[in-house]
Amino acid sequence: MQVEQLISGARDAVSVKRVYGEPYEHDGLTVIPAATVRGGGGGGTGEAEGGESSGGGAGFGLTARPAGAWIIEDGHVNWKPAVDANRVILGGQAVAVAAIVVVGRILLARSRRRQRLRMKMRRPDLQRVPLHLPGRAG
Repeated sequence: MQVEQLISGARDAVSVKRVYGEPYEHDGLTVIPAATVRGGGGGGTGEAEGGESSGGGAGFGLTARPAGAWIIEDGHVNWKPAVDANRVILGGQAVAVAAIVVVGRILLARSRRRQRLRMKMRRPDLQRVPLHLPGRAG
């Protein structure tokens, strides 16, 4: 496949027809579905040392997700977004994991602080001992 053919195919793949579906009507209501389309591609060529052989290749990838629909009714246009339940659930799980980690760190810090206070209360005489360093008068 030539690079020009790949670019032509990519243009056809990422067109307005991929983003907006065919509108349909029912009882005076017109619905135009819409999607989010993303794509990427790349290619390259090369030659062996001495120019004995050469090769090339290219590729293109495309992904599309429903975004929502335009609703036209009585001359008024409204956008109705599509809700991706998987993304909502994944986002909720990420927030829950982050909350668990933060709460765990807070509880660990509190526990360590309480443990240090308990140690000080058990041995109050350690706080009254003056610190003498060798070689210093004091």
